[in-house]
Amino acid sequence: MDAAFWITIAAILGLLTLSGFFSGSETALTAASRGKLRAAQDKGSTGAARALKITEDNERLIGSVLLGNNLVNILATSLATALFTRLFGESGVALATLVMTLLVLIFAEVLPKTYAITNPELAAARVATPIGVIVKVFSPMVSAVRLLVRGVLRVFGVRTDPDSQILAVREEIAGALQLGHSEGVVEKEDRDRILGALDLGDRTVEEIMLHRSKIEMLDADTPPQDILQQCLESSFTRLPVFRDDPENIIGLIHAKDLLRAMYKLIDGSESSAEALKGFNVTDVMMKPYFVPDTTSLDDQMRQFLRRRTHFALVVDEYGSLQGLITLEDILEEIVGEITDEFDPQGDHPIRRAEDGHYWIDGAMTIRDFNRATDWTLPDDEANTVAGLVIHEAQMIPVVGQVFSFHGFRFEVMARENNRITRLKVRPLDTVAE
Repeated sequence: MDAAFWITIAAILGLLTLSGFFSGSETALTAASRGKLRAAQDKGSTGAARALKITEDNERLIGSVLLGNNLVNILATSLATALFTRLFGESGVALATLVMTLLVLIFAEVLPKTYAITNPELAAARVATPIGVIVKVFSPMVSAVRLLVRGVLRVFGVRTDPDSQILAVREEIAGALQLGHSEGVVEKEDRDRILGALDLGDRTVEEIMLHRSKIEMLDADTPPQDILQQCLESSFTRLPVFRDDPENIIGLIHAKDLLRAMYKLIDGSESSAEALKGFNVTDVMMKPYFVPDTTSLDDQMRQFLRRRTHFALVVDEYGSLQGLITLEDILEEIVGEITDEFDPQGDHPIRRAEDGHYWIDGAMTIRDFNRATDWTLPDDEANTVAGLVIHEAQMIPVVGQVFSFHGFRFEVMARENNRITRLKVRPLDTVAE
């Protein structure tokens, strides 16, 4: 055991330490959340700023770290093999392999990576400076390796894009919310609100609009007293005004504007009926606002805010009236159902029976049903649950018919003309009591 023996031992230990540093750094820098690093940078953390900078090019970062890690591991193993061969002869090769495997596994892999994964952002900020130097030193060699790897992959028809992200930011957020909810960290309501806001750009007004068959309108040729009576009995503050044909929307009346104009006419008049005869609803109505049915909810909400209005009529590509949409409808996609004391249907159109079935209104949207039940019915081909049943059945079902698709059982309970008004739904794996 001369000086060379102890120098070799010290070199092996030093190389194992470097190996552990490279392994832990790789785990920390790849596992660290860029969002958390950005927040730490905004608070003045220089380490987090460096970590963000070097993780912009993950391919170069990982190449440099792996190069350094393999270099020190191979060198440490070579020194250990030479040392054990000198001490134990030919059997030293097998012994060196066994000892170095245990040392590398425990002290150069598992231990540093376990530490790094427990707090990746803090670890990434601490190792960012030395790793940045190593990336610069190894950059020429790593660049050559990258060219070689891409060339080999191109031979097999694989194209690489180092600037592409494996997951979009939106998908990362959605995945994190779903995972957090499944683990009990994120409440269902919080998850639904955030996902609802994220989905606004992918959904159109056609999906959530009130269908034209349910729109309450005013006829411009109706006597003033009847118009006043209809407005007072209505649960809505804004009503479209048509003339001759409900498709011919000529304006929009706000209940406050109507009442102000009528009050002004009858104020001080002995006969309110006589005073109202000169009232013309077209004098106080507003210009109608039409939007295409393909407008995204995100764009429509911006338009509502920019125009300082809450109400729009939806038309198709031919200009035919399809429905109406309000700012409240869009907000409900984020926060859920919004009701007040004037809503005709204060209760949600869904009821769970004791036997595990859900009784629902056929016009209920698939998205609302999924949010209420935490199910995953597809909404690619239809907007409402009734529409999904008709699409899958390829027919207009009659009362009592039962269908099974997408893992659920649907039973038609009520129908008006060609419209399914009531359904009973349950998962197929649920046994009715």
